[in-house]
Amino acid sequence: MRLYLIAGEASGDLHTANLVRALSTQKPMTTFRGMGGDNMQQAGVQLVEHIKNTNFMGFVEVVKNLPMILSLFTKIKTDILSFKPDAVILVDYPGFNLRMAKWLHQHKIRVFYYISPQLWAWKKGRVKIIQQFVEHLYVILPFEQAFYKQFNVNTTFVGHPLLDVIPQDFPDQDSIKKALNIPLNKKILALLPGSRKQEIQAMLPTMLKAAKQRPEYLVIVAAAPNQPVMWYQKMINQYNHRALVLADQTYKILSIADYAFVTSGTATLETALFQVPEIVCYKGMWLSYQIAKILVKVPFISLVNLILEKEVVKELIQQDFSEDGLLRELSILESDDKRESMLAQYLQLRKVLGTQGVSNALAADMLSRLSRS
Repeated sequence: MRLYLIAGEASGDLHTANLVRALSTQKPMTTFRGMGGDNMQQAGVQLVEHIKNTNFMGFVEVVKNLPMILSLFTKIKTDILSFKPDAVILVDYPGFNLRMAKWLHQHKIRVFYYISPQLWAWKKGRVKIIQQFVEHLYVILPFEQAFYKQFNVNTTFVGHPLLDVIPQDFPDQDSIKKALNIPLNKKILALLPGSRKQEIQAMLPTMLKAAKQRPEYLVIVAAAPNQPVMWYQKMINQYNHRALVLADQTYKILSIADYAFVTSGTATLETALFQVPEIVCYKGMWLSYQIAKILVKVPFISLVNLILEKEVVKELIQQDFSEDGLLRELSILESDDKRESMLAQYLQLRKVLGTQGVSNALAADMLSRLSRS
């Protein structure tokens, strides 16, 4: 069997890699090719394009990079036709993948979509694309299945794949600190500024400057695997020379963190599943944000709050994202009542997200459908 997979972001790369491993176990000798990152490559996918060249954030940024995106689209189309896959699995990355779904359908190539575009938040009209051009949609948030069913989209809620990645029983903190050469008695403030270069540039300096005001914490910056460590180090040298940067060690950092400043995205959910009290942050280009305010119709930006349908974690957005805002909210989090309340709601979040074994169940369902003519 020959499968082509397209992921365009770090979280999609992680979850696609786990799916590939499950598919390889259940259907040995399957050949995988596509677009993704290091995780997918390590799982056995022959990469045609790396996600370090595909991460664009915001409306203005996408327009600025449109020639590059169109060139990439042509490159992937040509490669798919040459590869002749039995099916293409599209993973999140809607601006690119929804357009790809239509093209694939026109060429009579079977299309599966894993990790739904957030059409429940904005651009509901694009549901028609999934209706017409996607054979089956696999969703990972509990409320998404009901949303798509009202549009008669063939949908299955498989649970959230992070449940397969993040254990319920965490490793011993002291052993991790020793391995990372971190003092055992030091409290940890983790900074997760995102994975895209432009969002890191927008978020990390303010996070570092705020953290500098709390010297009782050891500040650790979680560097994305697709960004050079020296680039982070330059910002640390400028804004908070006492901070450490660790590359591709996010889960170890969260295992020992007491609190975290987190850029909005999948990392907010990861932080919650590691039971780390967090403050969610977001700041984008002014014009992109103004457009988003008009188009996006959701009460929250963090997955934690969206899933639990209430404000569990504080969101500091745009002008509210500041040194003073971060320090104020950190002081609130440090109170025993607030911390314990947040941790209790994190446990409820894990229950809502489903059960472990997501990738294996997903692979089995896909293979069952692929076996049908």
